[in-house]
Amino acid sequence: MNIEAFIGSSFFNWIILPFLIFCARIFDVSLGTIRISLVSKGLKYIASLIGFVEVIIWLLAIRVIMQNLNNVVCYIAYGAGFAMGTFIGLQIEKKLALGNAIIRIVTQKDATELTNHLRAKGFGVTSIEAEGAEGKVNVLYVIIKRHDFHTVSTAIETFNPKAFYTLEDLKLVSRGIFPNQKARYSFMPVVGPFRFWRKGK
Repeated sequence: MNIEAFIGSSFFNWIILPFLIFCARIFDVSLGTIRISLVSKGLKYIASLIGFVEVIIWLLAIRVIMQNLNNVVCYIAYGAGFAMGTFIGLQIEKKLALGNAIIRIVTQKDATELTNHLRAKGFGVTSIEAEGAEGKVNVLYVIIKRHDFHTVSTAIETFNPKAFYTLEDLKLVSRGIFPNQKARYSFMPVVGPFRFWRKGK
Protein backbone atom coordinates (compact mmCIF):
# COMPACT_ATOMS: atom_id res chain seq x y z
CA MET A 1 0.00 0.00 0.00
CA ASN A 2 1.48 3.40 -0.96
CA ILE A 3 1.49 6.45 1.30
CA GLU A 4 -1.32 8.32 -0.48
CA ALA A 5 -3.61 5.32 -0.35
CA PHE A 6 -2.85 4.79 3.35
CA ILE A 7 -3.56 8.46 4.22
CA GLY A 8 -6.85 8.26 2.38
CA SER A 9 -7.90 5.00 4.03
CA SER A 10 -10.63 4.68 6.65
CA PHE A 11 -8.12 3.24 9.12
CA PHE A 12 -6.00 6.39 8.95
CA ASN A 13 -8.97 8.79 9.14
CA TRP A 14 -10.75 7.08 12.02
CA ILE A 15 -7.87 5.61 14.03
CA ILE A 16 -4.46 7.11 13.25
CA LEU A 17 -5.57 10.72 12.77
CA PRO A 18 -7.59 10.94 16.01
CA PHE A 19 -4.70 9.30 17.86
CA LEU A 20 -2.25 11.91 16.53
CA ILE A 21 -4.63 14.70 17.55
CA PHE A 22 -4.97 13.13 21.00
CA CYS A 23 -1.17 13.02 21.44
CA ALA A 24 -0.72 16.57 20.14
CA ARG A 25 -3.27 17.86 22.63
CA ILE A 26 -1.57 16.05 25.48
CA PHE A 27 1.73 17.71 24.58
CA ASP A 28 0.44 21.24 24.12
CA VAL A 29 -1.92 21.26 27.13
CA SER A 30 0.77 19.75 29.37
CA LEU A 31 3.15 22.48 28.24
CA GLY A 32 0.43 25.09 28.83
CA THR A 33 -0.16 23.88 32.37
CA ILE A 34 3.57 24.01 33.13
CA ARG A 35 3.84 27.44 31.47
CA ILE A 36 1.10 28.90 33.68
CA SER A 37 2.88 27.55 36.75
CA LEU A 38 6.18 29.10 35.63
CA VAL A 39 4.50 32.46 34.97
CA SER A 40 3.03 32.47 38.48
CA LYS A 41 6.57 31.99 39.82
CA GLY A 42 8.01 34.82 37.74
CA LEU A 43 10.03 32.57 35.39
CA LYS A 44 9.06 34.57 32.32
CA TYR A 45 11.81 33.60 29.89
CA ILE A 46 11.43 29.84 29.97
CA ALA A 47 7.63 30.28 30.18
CA SER A 48 7.78 32.29 26.93
CA LEU A 49 9.84 29.60 25.23
CA ILE A 50 7.41 26.90 26.33
CA GLY A 51 4.52 29.08 25.11
CA PHE A 52 6.08 29.26 21.65
CA VAL A 53 6.31 25.47 21.35
CA GLU A 54 2.84 25.07 22.85
CA VAL A 55 1.08 27.31 20.33
CA ILE A 56 2.86 25.70 17.35
CA ILE A 57 1.58 22.27 18.42
CA TRP A 58 -1.90 23.70 18.98
CA LEU A 59 -1.95 25.27 15.51
CA LEU A 60 -1.03 21.94 13.93
CA ALA A 61 -3.77 20.15 15.85
CA ILE A 62 -6.47 22.72 15.08
CA ARG A 63 -5.46 22.71 11.40
CA VAL A 64 -6.11 18.97 11.20
CA ILE A 65 -9.45 19.41 12.98
CA MET A 66 -10.55 22.10 10.51
CA GLN A 67 -9.65 19.80 7.60
CA ASN A 68 -11.74 16.99 9.07
CA LEU A 69 -14.89 18.69 10.34
CA ASN A 70 -17.00 15.67 9.46
CA ASN A 71 -14.87 13.33 11.61
CA VAL A 72 -16.56 13.11 15.02
CA VAL A 73 -13.78 10.89 16.40
CA CYS A 74 -11.33 13.76 15.92
CA TYR A 75 -13.49 15.94 18.18
CA ILE A 76 -13.52 13.27 20.87
CA ALA A 77 -9.75 12.83 20.57
CA TYR A 78 -9.26 16.61 20.82
CA GLY A 79 -11.29 16.84 24.03
CA ALA A 80 -9.79 13.71 25.54
CA GLY A 81 -6.28 14.99 24.80
CA PHE A 82 -7.09 18.27 26.52
CA ALA A 83 -8.27 16.48 29.66
CA MET A 84 -5.32 14.09 29.73
CA GLY A 85 -2.88 16.93 29.02
CA THR A 86 -4.20 18.90 31.99
CA PHE A 87 -3.75 15.90 34.29
CA ILE A 88 -0.26 15.06 33.00
CA GLY A 89 0.83 18.71 33.12
CA LEU A 90 -0.16 18.98 36.78
CA GLN A 91 1.72 15.78 37.59
CA ILE A 92 4.85 17.04 35.82
CA GLU A 93 4.65 20.40 37.59
CA LYS A 94 4.29 18.61 40.91
CA LYS A 95 7.35 16.47 40.21
CA LEU A 96 9.44 19.44 39.09
CA ALA A 97 8.57 21.32 42.33
CA LEU A 98 9.95 24.60 41.01
CA GLY A 99 10.11 27.84 42.96
CA ASN A 100 9.76 28.82 46.60
CA ALA A 101 6.97 28.38 49.10
CA ILE A 102 6.08 29.39 52.64
CA ILE A 103 4.90 26.95 55.28
CA ARG A 104 2.81 28.33 58.16
CA ILE A 105 2.73 26.04 61.17
CA VAL A 106 0.30 26.60 64.03
CA THR A 107 0.64 24.39 67.10
CA GLN A 108 -0.49 24.47 70.72
CA LYS A 109 2.34 22.13 71.67
CA ASP A 110 5.74 23.63 72.43
CA ALA A 111 7.54 23.96 69.09
CA THR A 112 11.11 24.23 70.42
CA GLU A 113 12.17 20.77 69.24
CA LEU A 114 10.65 21.28 65.81
CA THR A 115 12.23 24.73 65.48
CA ASN A 116 15.66 23.47 66.54
CA HIS A 117 15.42 20.50 64.19
CA LEU A 118 14.51 22.64 61.18
CA ARG A 119 17.24 25.15 61.95
CA ALA A 120 19.75 22.33 62.30
CA LYS A 121 18.69 21.20 58.83
CA GLY A 122 19.50 24.67 57.51
CA PHE A 123 16.00 26.14 57.26
CA GLY A 124 15.24 29.66 58.40
CA VAL A 125 12.43 29.56 60.96
CA THR A 126 10.56 32.58 62.32
CA SER A 127 8.63 31.82 65.52
CA ILE A 128 6.00 34.00 67.16
CA GLU A 129 3.43 33.55 69.92
CA ALA A 130 -0.20 34.15 69.04
CA GLU A 131 -3.73 33.70 70.34
CA GLY A 132 -5.92 31.04 68.73
CA ALA A 133 -9.54 30.01 69.16
CA GLU A 134 -8.54 27.62 71.96
CA GLY A 135 -5.82 29.66 73.63
CA LYS A 136 -2.17 30.46 73.07
CA VAL A 137 -0.41 28.93 70.08
CA ASN A 138 3.01 29.02 68.48
CA VAL A 139 3.19 30.11 64.85
CA LEU A 140 6.21 29.19 62.73
CA TYR A 141 7.01 30.60 59.32
CA VAL A 142 9.43 28.67 57.10
CA ILE A 143 10.45 29.74 53.59
CA ILE A 144 11.49 26.68 51.58
CA LYS A 145 12.34 25.47 48.13
CA ARG A 146 9.30 23.51 47.00
CA HIS A 147 11.29 20.31 46.59
CA ASP A 148 12.11 20.49 50.32
CA PHE A 149 8.45 20.29 51.35
CA HIS A 150 8.59 16.58 52.14
CA THR A 151 11.53 17.11 54.50
CA VAL A 152 9.70 19.82 56.44
CA SER A 153 6.33 18.06 56.50
CA THR A 154 7.99 14.89 57.79
CA ALA A 155 9.59 16.91 60.60
CA ILE A 156 6.22 18.43 61.50
CA GLU A 157 4.54 15.01 61.65
CA THR A 158 7.40 13.73 63.80
CA PHE A 159 7.71 16.52 66.39
CA ASN A 160 4.24 18.14 66.30
CA PRO A 161 1.88 15.63 64.66
CA LYS A 162 -1.25 17.58 65.65
CA ALA A 163 0.02 20.87 64.24
CA PHE A 164 -2.00 22.74 61.63
CA TYR A 165 0.08 23.84 58.67
CA THR A 166 -0.44 25.38 55.24
CA LEU A 167 1.70 25.69 52.13
CA GLU A 168 1.60 28.67 49.78
CA ASP A 169 3.66 29.34 46.65
CA LEU A 170 5.75 32.51 46.55
CA LYS A 171 6.52 34.51 43.44
CA LEU A 172 9.52 36.38 44.85
CA VAL A 173 11.98 35.85 47.69
CA SER A 174 14.67 38.50 48.02
CA ARG A 175 16.54 36.92 50.92
CA GLY A 176 16.30 33.82 53.02
CA ILE A 177 18.04 30.96 54.75
CA PHE A 178 17.97 27.65 52.91
CA PRO A 179 19.73 24.32 53.37
CA ASN A 180 23.06 24.08 51.56
CA GLN A 181 22.64 22.26 48.28
CA LYS A 182 25.08 20.78 45.82
CA ALA A 183 25.72 22.92 42.78
CA ARG A 184 23.41 22.14 39.93
CA TYR A 185 22.45 23.67 36.62
CA SER A 186 19.27 25.66 36.39
CA PHE A 187 17.26 26.53 33.31
CA MET A 188 16.13 29.84 34.81
CA PRO A 189 17.79 32.67 32.87
CA VAL A 190 19.69 35.61 34.32
CA VAL A 191 19.87 37.96 31.34
CA GLY A 192 18.37 36.24 28.34
CA PRO A 193 16.27 33.15 27.66
CA PHE A 194 19.16 30.98 26.56
CA ARG A 195 21.69 31.55 29.35
CA PHE A 196 22.21 28.96 32.08
CA TRP A 197 23.94 29.54 35.36
CA ARG A 198 25.11 27.51 38.27
CA LYS A 199 23.62 27.96 41.66
CA GLY A 200 23.98 26.50 45.12
CA LYS A 201 27.10 25.61 47.04
